[in-house]
Amino acid sequence: MHDGLEYEGLSSMSAVIRKIVTVVEEVHQEMGRPISPPTRRAAAVAVIENPFAGRYVEDLSPLIAIGEELGEMLAKRAVAALGIEGPAAHSYGKAAAVGSDGELEHAAAILHPKMGAPVRKVLGKGAALIPSSKKRGGVGCTLDIPLGHKDAAFVRSHFDGMEVQINDAPRANEIMVALAVTDSGRPLPRVGGLTVAEIKGDDGLR
Repeated sequence: MHDGLEYEGLSSMSAVIRKIVTVVEEVHQEMGRPISPPTRRAAAVAVIENPFAGRYVEDLSPLIAIGEELGEMLAKRAVAALGIEGPAAHSYGKAAAVGSDGELEHAAAILHPKMGAPVRKVLGKGAALIPSSKKRGGVGCTLDIPLGHKDAAFVRSHFDGMEVQINDAPRANEIMVALAVTDSGRPLPRVGGLTVAEIKGDDGLR
């Protein structure tokens, strides 16, 4: 039996998806101290065909549309993996790695113009900019997804990151696209700054 989410919307997507990987990380102890409840973060990663691999194309609008599609799908998968409703998510972040026949602008086209709006819709809000990173890499390269609180960028307890790796991606003609969410900040935060309880969520900063 398969979870319905596994195939939700895939048949109508313009992206050619080779695989989707979802990773959940729970921290139960830090420096010998119990973390209760554990801090949790999840990343949903899609490995897609790069339609512009190996050639320069001026109009990247097809990749921009793919970013919009993936934003919704990956956000839904990430919160489902945590077993929470979208508005309960604390932090978010996005990242992409293009294979050797791609260019960084291909990753930028997916991540920036239209990916954010559907992610925010799934999460119920998201006043802060979504932290992002992009790189070119070979098969098995590590993707570092930066994380920050979704409603207030100044919440230091949520400055974080999640590392993901897929053993056979990205191939030269592929792009690996990731969206990560958390249900909390770092374990044992103690560097001060704005707290979650103090968030106003109006300007994306505080």
